[in-house]
Amino acid sequence: MKAVADSKLAAQVQGLKRILSVAQIVVSSLDLDEVLQNILHSAMSVMDMPAGSVALFDANSCQLELHAHAGLSDKFVALDSWQVTPGGLTYEILDRGEVFIINDTANADFFNNPLAIEEGIHSLIAVPLKIHKRTIGVLYLDDFKPREFDDEKLELLSVLSSFATMSIDHARLHEKTLQLACTDGLTGLYNHRQFKKIFSEEVARATRYSKPLSIILFDVDDFKKFNDTYGHPNGDIVLQEMALMLKELLRDCDSLFRYGGEEFVTLLPETSLAEAAKVAERIRIFVETESPRFLTGITKTHGVTVSVGVAALPDNGADAKTLLRKVDDLMYKAKKEGKNSVYCDLNRE
Repeated sequence: MKAVADSKLAAQVQGLKRILSVAQIVVSSLDLDEVLQNILHSAMSVMDMPAGSVALFDANSCQLELHAHAGLSDKFVALDSWQVTPGGLTYEILDRGEVFIINDTANADFFNNPLAIEEGIHSLIAVPLKIHKRTIGVLYLDDFKPREFDDEKLELLSVLSSFATMSIDHARLHEKTLQLACTDGLTGLYNHRQFKKIFSEEVARATRYSKPLSIILFDVDDFKKFNDTYGHPNGDIVLQEMALMLKELLRDCDSLFRYGGEEFVTLLPETSLAEAAKVAERIRIFVETESPRFLTGITKTHGVTVSVGVAALPDNGADAKTLLRKVDDLMYKAKKEGKNSVYCDLNRE
């Protein structure tokens, strides 16, 4: 009798040690992607499952987005987001809000996911990841054969899921804090601090691979006068709309920043001085002609224009400091000599 009790106690102690070990792994990072990978691999280890995935849930769009996976084919994970619709398996999992188990998909009439069937999934565990009664994701564990699952391991998985949700929540908060530190609150663009970091990186990359790098600096003309006349709230509208227009006209590979006040700066990788000058002129014209559309409710007599400086590596300097000083000088020259114009070394006779 004593031997049985000792054996049971030893098993419980071993279980607690494993829970602690798993918890330490799961909470060991604040990087969201790393946290999700740790959660997935820890859960696969606990349940001895060959495959699995973690998807995060967006309650606003009612969508799940795949963030981590292992042991699954490229075709199966190619669909990285999907809508949660009533009647579907995912809807059922989220609606129940508890661990969902299928021991043999062949005997589950409701299991009719063509991709999962083609993948050869024959048993699965789906764990809703919940915090404060709010579902933030789903952990899926898959096997390619029918399975019966051990109750003690399932209990351990339940404990793991609690650590998982806390870790995801902390990682998201950390991610949001980092985002706030590098973005401008008014426009949502990267801020001056982030510009300095990315500018140095882009200059180093362009130099290493002998590629051109262009920088364009925009300054909204007569912005102080506009603020004094129409008020700072309307001035904020101008800056927000400027940010939207600039994003609309730039490529995905270009980086855009609020440099400070009414100034915006963009970095154009692998773009020559002549090409950047054309981009700058196109933006100048667009701002001049399109700004009345958002100023109608403020004033019909005042448009928005920009003075622009353009410089490039290696044409105007070999380092970030020289390039920045050059583009700044050119922008102020454009402002001093009439505004609503683009200045670069191509302007020289």
